[in-house]
Formats: sequence, C-alpha cells, structure tokens
Amino acid sequence: MTSSSSPSQDTKRFAHSHPEGLRADALMEEDVAWSHEIDGERDGDQFDRSDRAALRRVVGLSTELEDVTEVEYRQLRLERVVLVGVWTTGTVQDADNSLAELAALAETAGALVLDGVIQRRDKPDAATYIGSGKAEELRDIVLESGADTVICDGELSPGQLIHLEDVVKVKVIDRTALILDIFAQHAKSREGKAQVALAQMQYMLPRLRGWGQSLSRQMGGGKGGGLATRGPGETKIETDRRRIREKMAKMRREIADMKTGREIKRQERKRHKVPSVAIAGYTNAGKSSLLNRLTGAGVLVENALFATLDPTVRRAETPSGRLYTLADTVGFVRHLPHHLVEAFRSTMEEVGESDLILHVVDGSHPNPEEQLAAVREVIRDVGATDVPEIVVINKADAADPLTLQRLLRVEKRSMAVSARTGQGIDQLLALIDNELPRPSVEIEALVPYTHGKLVARAHDEGEILSEEYTPEGTLLKARVHEELAAELAPYVPAPAL
Repeated sequence: MTSSSSPSQDTKRFAHSHPEGLRADALMEEDVAWSHEIDGERDGDQFDRSDRAALRRVVGLSTELEDVTEVEYRQLRLERVVLVGVWTTGTVQDADNSLAELAALAETAGALVLDGVIQRRDKPDAATYIGSGKAEELRDIVLESGADTVICDGELSPGQLIHLEDVVKVKVIDRTALILDIFAQHAKSREGKAQVALAQMQYMLPRLRGWGQSLSRQMGGGKGGGLATRGPGETKIETDRRRIREKMAKMRREIADMKTGREIKRQERKRHKVPSVAIAGYTNAGKSSLLNRLTGAGVLVENALFATLDPTVRRAETPSGRLYTLADTVGFVRHLPHHLVEAFRSTMEEVGESDLILHVVDGSHPNPEEQLAAVREVIRDVGATDVPEIVVINKADAADPLTLQRLLRVEKRSMAVSARTGQGIDQLLALIDNELPRPSVEIEALVPYTHGKLVARAHDEGEILSEEYTPEGTLLKARVHEELAAELAPYVPAPAL
C-alpha cells in the first residue's frame, strides 16, 4: 500500500522507506524520540504523524479487463467506482480483507473497481466519514481515475452522504445500499422481491432529499382556496415520505400473508414428524453446491456473492433410510444491514425452526473465523442459538492444510468436505443421520397386509430396525413417534407364555 496524501514523488519515497506489514498498533503511536532501549523491539520503521491518518491505497482491487472487446462491452454498462474504508480496529490485513470483500460485492453488483483507499482513524468523521481534508484528496483520486461513484465500507448517515457528495462531486453510496442492490438483482420469487423492496424502502426513507420543486408546498385547507387557505400544507418530500410509509405497511402485510403459507407447510412437515436440516453460512461458502451434492437439487451454483437468494427446501434421505428436509438459506455477510435481517426474518426462521444447522464455512478463505463469527451473530439475532450445529468446512480441496487443522481443532463438532470433489460427503451424511432427532418409541408389530399404510408410514416417519414378511402379515420392528406407536399397538404380538 502507498500513501495518496502527497505528490507522486513523495509517494514513491514513502513506499520505498516504509515496507508493508507494519502493525496497526504502530500507526496509532504518539510521536516520541526513537531510542534503542524503548523502540528496538518494534517491527520496522514508524510512521510520521502526517502519514498515520493518510489515505492508504489497497493494491490489487482493480477489476478492469484485458480483452479489448470485453472491456468495451463492460464499460458501456458498468459504473466505475472507487472504494474507501475507515480502519478503526484490527490489523492491516483485516482492513485489506474488508475492502477486498467490498470490491467483490461491487463486482457482483456490476461495477468496475478502479481504486481503493483506507484511512486510519479512531472513528469515522461525523460529517464526511473520512474528514474534510481526506475528502478533498478522495476527490482528486476520483478525478484522476475517471470514476463516477464512490462506495464507502460502512453505513453512512444521511448527513455524511450529503456532505461527502458535495466534496467529491460524484454519487456516493455505502455498503448497505450496495448489498441491497445485489439483493434486488438476484431476488426471483415473489416473496424475495417483496422482502428486498421493504428493506430498500426502510433504507431510503430517512435519506430522501429534495431538489428545486421537490420542496414546494401544496395549498392548505379551505373550501375555496386562495385567501381561504388555513395552513402551509405538505411539501412534496413530505408527501413522498407518507407514500413510502403506506407502501411499507402494504408490503409488511403481504410478507405476513406469505409467512402464513410457509408456516402451514412447516407445520405439515412437523405433523408427519419429518426432521429438518438448515444450511446456513457466509455468502459464497458453497451452500448451494453442498445442497446439490447432498440432494441433487440442481440449484444455481456460481462463484459470486449472493448468487442464490431465494430459499430452497429439498427432500433428502439418510444412509439408514430416514427422510428429512434440507433447506438452503440466504447467505450472510459481515455487517449485514439490519434492514435486510428484519425484512428476511420470516425466511431466516427456517434456521430457527430446524432440528439441525449445517454451518458451512469456506476453508480456503484467508480468515474463516471471521465468517463463522458473522454468521453466528445473525443466527443469534433470529433466535436460533439452541439448535444443534455442525460446522462444515467446505472447499477442503483448495484450503490450506494448516487452516483445516486449526478449524477442526477449535470447532469440536466440525467436518472438512469438498462439495466439488465429493470428499467427506459420505461421512457428513452419516453424521447427519446420527445427529437428527430419533423417534422415541421402539415397537415390534405384526401388521396385516390389509393395513399396509401403517408400514408405509413407519418407513416415512420412523426408523426401520428390521422387517420380515410372514403369512400373517409384515413383522415390523421400528422406532416411531408416539402417535404412530398408538396406531400400531393393536398389532403388537402377545408375549409367549
């Protein structure tokens, strides 16, 4: 990384004299005289005060293409963006990873990333997010690169959004708006579109702005108008806010009606005592690939963030023949906007209502522990902390063996698999079979052939231990739930004398 706060010659000198890898703590040290006794143990040279808060370029984020024809095509449809982040805690690597994830989100949304900078601060500036001086430096970077949009790695307040746009003179959006845009592109079902629309309106409501006649007022009350008006009336922006609130209320009613339909299906599965497994995890961790590998569902698989948005429920069978449902849920991400968590709460209830969670994590990611923590935070928000969890470390074929060993050691209930090659899938199926709740009653019954429905229900809803066909009927030994056990009770053979 190099500093963008000085001319190009100073930038080259800075890059030469300050190697990468300096710890985050060193950037925040006060200026003191250097001494061998005090500072001899520090890792490398120290930054000057002027350099500590400087915008630090993050290299390797550009997504411009080499092929001329493809470049010409993409530049017709893609926004050209510059990324900016505020680094408040953690190490240099943590800050770089966060901005790299923002670059992946921007590319998924259809943007062309030209540059990315980070500023070290105790907290974001209340007015312009990065401070007025650094905002002017950001404007120079935007002019130099020819960008038409700035994306900030955080949720900006309406005031920060307005002030930063006034300085950089191009459109400014934040991380929340970017994720909402991706969700809007990928939502396919009626419920998914409604949930995204609700989240977008919740985000938009406090950020409405008026230009020109947008602030003009309607005429106030009175029968004849003119001198009969009694009040100033509504401004256009107030009318827009009222209409958005009315649309939000209508959208919430529609989502509540759709939620009722899902609850009926869920109750039907519970009535038939069908166990449910929910696949949860970070976006692009391989949840859909795992669902396809386990069930052959044929769900879209793509190396992109939030490639699949609408939840998918498929029927599956354990190695012992027990039926269960497998639900693929929406992917999570760090700092998932609370508007989305609220709007997708009914969808995420699939996780809370399940009997087992398969928590999928990308084993090849530079920091999989952060992915685990981000997903568990959302699971906690939807009240699913009591559901048993199996950590499935996916992409084991591409992961660092040391990373796999570390995760398997830290996560006691975990397993390494590869949805692409099939490595570890058989062991995962066996583990799911062992972890799913089992029927509580073990029974042996001689069921007449005229009551074959009871045998079929025992296969569907219970666990068959043994089955034998006799002249009198089917001699069945199985574990079943209490309701089915009561129906099989008349056919239990009398004990031998």
